[in-house]
Amino acid sequence: MACSPELKKASKRMTCHKRYKIQKKVREHHRKLRKEAKKRGHKKRRKELGVPNSAPFKEALLREAELRKQRLEELKQQQKLDRHKEQEKKRKLKTNPVEPSNVEPVNEEFEQCKAKNKAKPGKQNPKKLYCQELKKVIEASDVVLEVLDARDPLGCRCPQVEEAIVLNGQKKLVLVLNKSDLVPKENLENWLNYLKRELPTVVFRASTSLKNKGKIIKMRRKVPFKSEVCVGKDGLRKLLAGFQEIYGKAIHVGVIGFPNVGKSSIINSLKQERICNVGVSMGLTRSMQVVPLDKQITIIDSPSFIVSPLNSPTTLALRSPASIEVLKPVEAASAILSQADTRQVVLKFTVPDFKNSLEFFTLLAQRRGLHQKGGTPNVEGAAKLLWSEWTGGSLGYYCHPPTSWTLSRHFNENIVTDMKWGFNLEELEKNNAHSIQAIRSPHLASSILFQSSGLTNGIIEEKDIPEELPKQQQGGEDYENINNDQESVDEEAVEKSSDMSPPKEAWEALPEEAQADEQSEQSYILDRVPEEEDDAYNFTTDYV
Repeated sequence: MACSPELKKASKRMTCHKRYKIQKKVREHHRKLRKEAKKRGHKKRRKELGVPNSAPFKEALLREAELRKQRLEELKQQQKLDRHKEQEKKRKLKTNPVEPSNVEPVNEEFEQCKAKNKAKPGKQNPKKLYCQELKKVIEASDVVLEVLDARDPLGCRCPQVEEAIVLNGQKKLVLVLNKSDLVPKENLENWLNYLKRELPTVVFRASTSLKNKGKIIKMRRKVPFKSEVCVGKDGLRKLLAGFQEIYGKAIHVGVIGFPNVGKSSIINSLKQERICNVGVSMGLTRSMQVVPLDKQITIIDSPSFIVSPLNSPTTLALRSPASIEVLKPVEAASAILSQADTRQVVLKFTVPDFKNSLEFFTLLAQRRGLHQKGGTPNVEGAAKLLWSEWTGGSLGYYCHPPTSWTLSRHFNENIVTDMKWGFNLEELEKNNAHSIQAIRSPHLASSILFQSSGLTNGIIEEKDIPEELPKQQQGGEDYENINNDQESVDEEAVEKSSDMSPPKEAWEALPEEAQADEQSEQSYILDRVPEEEDDAYNFTTDYV
């Protein structure tokens, strides 16, 4: 009988194309499984503790282990619920700026004032709420520190608020010259001699690196003429401690001022800890906050002054967070540029001579690499960049004090004498001289001369606040709207690109020569001016 031939097994060989395709499908499948497991929170199962059968009381041990496991699960669930409640509480505090966070009861008068001025959340104009908070700070304070930007001290004084302090009773007003490391020493001494004739004045420079829950604030860029050491802290504390001894009881010190002068940074420097929120953006402080400095001195942080819309365009551009929306970026930056020395601006920003502000923004956009698609200079982006640097804490500029000293209209000789009573002015003068020597200031030639617009009018009464637009009445604070603009400008300068479209009217308004030579202008600038260090100065989270 003939045997049948054996059948051969099918070959497993396949084309490379098919094999690679299968491998690819397998990888995609495994990736999908890992992604789903990650979403489910699948964790590796812990190996259970084995109990030998020969061990006595095995059942009792297993039952005890099971109960312990259940207790741990319940504890985790409870902690999760507590975290959710805390997040909901913080979310409500953010949407309701009236209820101050981290506020401690000070005394009975303060509590009565707080209850009297308490407003319903979400139903009032945010500016009216800021006025209420400012009034509460003034009423609860024995000493009021008015923080001034040393680059323009006169423009940071508000006569309406100072008059309200005088009319509020026996309260002391002290001026604090912050950001004193951004002006030349000669100019700082001149302003100190001018201001101290009217009110006690302290030279101060807030610290930029403070610990926050064990972490150090990250600095994104280097800022010229800025150090991390606080200057003037000891002099201010000695001044307040000396007044407290004469006063005979614990005092409350309110800190007030316009946006971005460094109110919260001064409190953090005195406390040597980041307690109050600070940043580059204007108007981060939206409610009063009580910070105990020691057993006898308590500091109260406050929101910024509300700038009156009747001020000049330059004042609105510098002091109002909403100015860049009301005046438009090009108009706001042009108003600032009109008050600055043209020759020093050219040297500071390393651009050729310009005839008008629009030509300057075009040259600045080319110098910083701010271009729109197609290579058109981003005029609006350059205007925002200038506005951001001028209102921030990195650009060094200065103003000359008035040639002749005159007493403010809301003061008289008796009020000035009463304001200086209780302070050791001789010791304060020595501390100020020591602070000026310790500060590393820029040279006079490297700073920009700026023409101050004088005192800035503010609004302290709620009835004087103009009606807001419907968009702003729906809960959008104008402080919030400007934060994104001011922070995004820094990223434009670093990335050397922008998606913002410049207005065609602004580009067409350039002189014909500038339009004809636009292509060759960029190469001319690069040949004429040496490259900068890639915009290497740093904004820090130091001033409010």
